[in-house]
Amino acid sequence: QLELVEAGGGLVQPGGSLRLACAASGRSFSNYGEAWFRQTPGKGREFVAYITYTPGSIYYADSVKDRFTISRENAKNTVYLQMNSLKPEDTAVYYCAARPNRSGRPIKSESAYEYWGQGTQVTVSS
Repeated sequence: QLELVEAGGGLVQPGGSLRLACAASGRSFSNYGEAWFRQTPGKGREFVAYITYTPGSIYYADSVKDRFTISRENAKNTVYLQMNSLKPEDTAVYYCAARPNRSGRPIKSESAYEYWGQGTQVTVSS
């Protein structure tokens, strides 16, 4: 079992920044790549970003590229999402998720992920 707990959401004005954190506990963190997804009411979860355990591979959704940065601090079992130049359309519940390194499923597919956090609300509004 791997438990994921997100933190750092909140209310921010357009153009502002937030940093989300996802702390993992339980099973070996090194066996998983980590992703951030987001969800708005009435829609499915949308892939945001992904990072492998040894950061050789990072992927972003086109909608957040050049504004968001995913990183991880393996010594602290924590993954971060730095969000800059936030827009109202970034408003969503943000989830972190863990994908087994051995998985052959696409990183943008929810079904590739074994563990999910409870989510943290990000609201971008003036």
